[in-house]
Amino acid sequence: MFLTISTTGTPERPATDLGFLLHKHPENAQAFSTSYGTAHVLYPEASAERCTAALLLEVDPVALVRRGKGKGGKGRGGAADASLAQYVNDRPYAASSLLAVALSAVFSSALRGVCAARPERAEETMPLRIEVPALPARGGPDLVRKLFEPLGWAVTVVAVPLDEKFPEWGDSRYVRLVLEGELRLAQALRHLYVLLPVLDDAKHYWVSADEVDKLLRAGDGWLAGHPEQKLITSRYLARRWSLTREALGRLELVRLADADDTEVEAIDNAVDETADTEERPVPLAVRRREAIVGALREAGAARVLDLGCGQGQLVQELLKDPRFTEIVGMDVSVRALTIAARRLKLDRMGERQAARVQLRQGSLAYTDKRLKGYDAAVLSEVVEHLDLPRLPALEYAVFGSARPRTVLVTTPNVEYNVRWESLPAGHARHGDHRFEWTRAEFREWAGRVAERHGYQVAYVAVGPDDPEVGPPTQMAVFSLKETPAPSGTAKNTEENHRAEKEAKDG
Repeated sequence: MFLTISTTGTPERPATDLGFLLHKHPENAQAFSTSYGTAHVLYPEASAERCTAALLLEVDPVALVRRGKGKGGKGRGGAADASLAQYVNDRPYAASSLLAVALSAVFSSALRGVCAARPERAEETMPLRIEVPALPARGGPDLVRKLFEPLGWAVTVVAVPLDEKFPEWGDSRYVRLVLEGELRLAQALRHLYVLLPVLDDAKHYWVSADEVDKLLRAGDGWLAGHPEQKLITSRYLARRWSLTREALGRLELVRLADADDTEVEAIDNAVDETADTEERPVPLAVRRREAIVGALREAGAARVLDLGCGQGQLVQELLKDPRFTEIVGMDVSVRALTIAARRLKLDRMGERQAARVQLRQGSLAYTDKRLKGYDAAVLSEVVEHLDLPRLPALEYAVFGSARPRTVLVTTPNVEYNVRWESLPAGHARHGDHRFEWTRAEFREWAGRVAERHGYQVAYVAVGPDDPEVGPPTQMAVFSLKETPAPSGTAKNTEENHRAEKEAKDG
C-alpha cells in the first residue's frame, strides 16, 4: 500500500524543501520497521520545480494475524472480514488504517508541524498533490468528497470496478484518490491520518482511550467544524460509543469556545467531560476519581475494594497513594480485567507494588466471602448497569454481607442530561444503562439502603453543580454506624431476607 505527496516550487522556494519538512532526504531511500511490516520512504522525483515523496508500506501478513488474534476473530480493532483475515486479502495492497499508523510513525515531526531546518516553511501553505492509488472507501466516492472537500481539497475520486472485463458486476469498494490544494503540509498529513482509517472503517489495532487524544490532536483546527464530524469520530474510534461520546463532547466545547471567542469552559454530562483549566477540559471521569480518592482519604481507608472496576482506571489512581496498602479490583468481565492488567502493567510491576493490588473476577449479584474485612468499597458508575430487580441482591452482597466501614456509590444525575446538546432528549448517557436516577430518586434509594443495613449517608456533588439541575455525577458516602444495625420494620426484615436469598442464590 502506498501514497505519494507532490509539490511544485521555484528557485527561491524549491520543491525539494518537502524533504526538510518530512525530515527525509530526497537522495536517500529509507526503511522503517513498524508493528505491521516495513515502511519505505523514497523520492521518485526531486528537483527545484517538482518533488514527490512516496510512502510505501510492506505489510507482514503473519504479524497482522498474530496481532489480531484473541479478539473473537475480528482483529484488535473489531475489524470485519474475518474469513479473509489470515494471509490473502487486500491489506498488503490497499491504503488502510495501517498506512495511517505508518504515516504517523515515519512522519511524526511533520505531523506536528515541526521543522528546525526550515521553520518558516512549516508555517506556510504550499501547493500539494496527494495520490492514493487504492483506497477502501466504505461509502463510495460521494463520502470521499464529503470528507475532503470541506477541508479545502479539490477531490478527484474514481471508483475501481470489480473487474474491468465484467463491467456489469459494478464497482468495488475501492477508489483511486487524488487531492490537490494549497495547505500546510502538517494539515494535509493530519487529514490523511484521520480520514484514511475513517474511509477504511476497519481499524486493525486495539482502540483504547488514548485514541481520543490522538484524534483531537490530529483534528485540531478542522474537526470541530467539519459537517461530517460525528461520522468521522465514530468510525475513527471503531464505533466504541463511550469513546465517541467523550470525543464529541470535547469537540462541542471547542466549537462553543470558538463561536463565543472565549476559552473552553466547564460544560459536561453524557460524554463524561467537563472543563476545568484554561488549557483543556478535564474529563468528568477524572473529577469523579478525584472525589472518590478524596473521600477514601477522609475516611482513613487503607484496604479498598473497587467493585465493578472495569479497565482499572481507579485502581491505577489508588496505587499512586501509598496510604492505600491493599487494593482489590473486581469485575464480572474477564475481558475488562485483562485490559486492567495491561493498563497496570502487572507483569512488569515491582514486587512491593504488586503486593498491594489484586484483580478478581466476580459478580456483585452474589455474596462473596473474599470481600469481607475491608475498610472501604467503591461502586463507581455501577448500579445503573443493573436491572432494578437485581439491585437488592447487590445491596445485600455489599452492605449486608461484606459490610465495609465506608461505601462510596457514584451514578449519573439524569437531570443534568439537558445541559448536553449532543445527547438526544430521553436518551441515557450509555446504551447499557438500565436507568438513570434524579437526585431525589438517588437519595431515596440510598436512604433506604442506609437505614436497612445500619449506615449513615451523606451526599457529594461531582462536577459543576448547576443551580437548576445539579451536578453531572452524584455520590453517596455511606459510613457504618458504631451501633448494631437496627432490626427495622417487619417489611424491612422481609426485604432483607429476600435480598439475602437472592444474593446467595444468584
